[in-house]
Amino acid sequence: MSDLDLLLKGLAIGLAIAAPVGPIGLLCIRRSLAQGKLAGFVTGIGAATADGVYGAIGAFGITAISALLVDQQRWLAMAGGLFLIWLGIGGMRRPPATEAATPSRSARDLAGFFVSTFALTLTNPATILSFAAVFAGLGLGAGAQGGMSAGSIGAALITIAGVFTGSAVWWLFLSNAVGWLRTRLGPALLVWINRLSGLILVGFGLLAVWTALR
Repeated sequence: MSDLDLLLKGLAIGLAIAAPVGPIGLLCIRRSLAQGKLAGFVTGIGAATADGVYGAIGAFGITAISALLVDQQRWLAMAGGLFLIWLGIGGMRRPPATEAATPSRSARDLAGFFVSTFALTLTNPATILSFAAVFAGLGLGAGAQGGMSAGSIGAALITIAGVFTGSAVWWLFLSNAVGWLRTRLGPALLVWINRLSGLILVGFGLLAVWTALR
């Protein structure tokens, strides 16, 4: 399989992982509406980076890390659910920023958007199993034939880069599309959309906590 084929497969995997609208997608939409498209894009890049980390763990067969995270996924899911509840409540209480507002675009706030989404995405360690299956299907798993050759390591890196790029392309598209819509909505409607999206995030968080406690 050529490097281009691997890159294209990685791009397709990244798009397929990022596109379904879940709590992370909703968070990207909410931040794009409330804080602008840059905030939404940075939010998405946090998720894409976490996907890249899990992809690397799955590709290189770092079994100690993957086993630890999967074993603790109940507590990680609960932590992620509580974090979503906190983000949702905070979002409902905070009014959308105006175009003239700059605090939400400071380096510190953008770093906060990135880190929060990165951490939220990492609270789903079962993603490692999905990536491990994908890389095994491509013949890039570390467990195959007693280890990975130099060629398969290079191929895995290209595929991981494709996964990250495909995910990043989706978040760029989504944040810009929502940012464009933001300029065409009145302030009052933005406030209500902000509250509704925050309420839905709280719902996702409660569902995650309830699932972890079962």
